[in-house]
Amino acid sequence: MPKISDIEETPNPNAVKFILREAVSHGTAHSYPSRTQAQTDPLAKALFDVDHVVSVFYMDRMITVEKDDEGDWDDLLPTLAVPIRAAESVGSSNGAAAAAGAAVGGSIAAITSDDPRLLKINDILDEKVRPALMGDGGYLEVLGLKDHTLSIRYQGACGSCPSSLTGTLMAIEGMLKQEVDPEIEVVAV
Repeated sequence: MPKISDIEETPNPNAVKFILREAVSHGTAHSYPSRTQAQTDPLAKALFDVDHVVSVFYMDRMITVEKDDEGDWDDLLPTLAVPIRAAESVGSSNGAAAAAGAAVGGSIAAITSDDPRLLKINDILDEKVRPALMGDGGYLEVLGLKDHTLSIRYQGACGSCPSSLTGTLMAIEGMLKQEVDPEIEVVAV
């Protein structure tokens, strides 16, 4: 059962990030933008059972919960803490599973692609972008690269944050134009 170490605000006023003392996943991102998609995940389902929750994202020792505009954090935080504390932690005793999760790293699209640009893009995102997004309770998934168009999906607090769809997206595109392909276009889906 993970203990909550801290609760942090994110740049998205409708999302908070819970920092845990124990991991709830082995380096894999779990993103649920709706209650329906969370039905097979016990932790996400329990968080969606709390009124006003509209999305859940978790990875390693972080859980980001987004609420609707009507929800009040003062009421929601104690209620959300109950299913978080009841969740199963993955523990550190299963070293093989942890190593497997870490080996997967970024997006499956990058790992399974024959396009060397996609591998380089994923490395750049892992080094320069994803740590900052995780610090704000979010993440970035690469969906694919077709010709010169890179499709990405923001997750967690970044999924509905206005700055992710403007400044962050433009910064990522600029960085990738400079380091990978001057003709690349980045689109968030």
